[in-house]
Amino acid sequence: MTLNEMVAIFVWTGAGAVLLVVLMAVDSLFTRYKDLEEIKKGNVAVTSRFVMKLLAQAYILSQSISTSNHLGEALLVSVISFVILLLVESLVEYVLRSTAGLDLSEGTKDNKLSHALLAGSLHVAGALIIGSCL
Repeated sequence: MTLNEMVAIFVWTGAGAVLLVVLMAVDSLFTRYKDLEEIKKGNVAVTSRFVMKLLAQAYILSQSISTSNHLGEALLVSVISFVILLLVESLVEYVLRSTAGLDLSEGTKDNKLSHALLAGSLHVAGALIIGSCL
């Protein structure tokens, strides 16, 4: 491995980590509760959903990095994928709320692990689908 390759790994990893922090912060703006506050309180449901969201975003980022030749392209693809995932999540949660009376966000805030796992699985499934398209 050359010095350039080692530096590239450091730069791509650093940029990816920064992007993940930004995406998770933006994602937190769309929840009806404060993720980090609930995690500090020991809310296992919120923590589980947060971890699943983070893993989903990391998977999308890993796929975009592995298929891109340029760092900017990989980061842009990850941001676009994040927006798609956010829209799909919002749509599915709206349909579940409207048709089944199942409010995943409220249930997650109330520390209902079943709600959090279902909500988190939407992220993971979406990430797998989006990742296969990259």
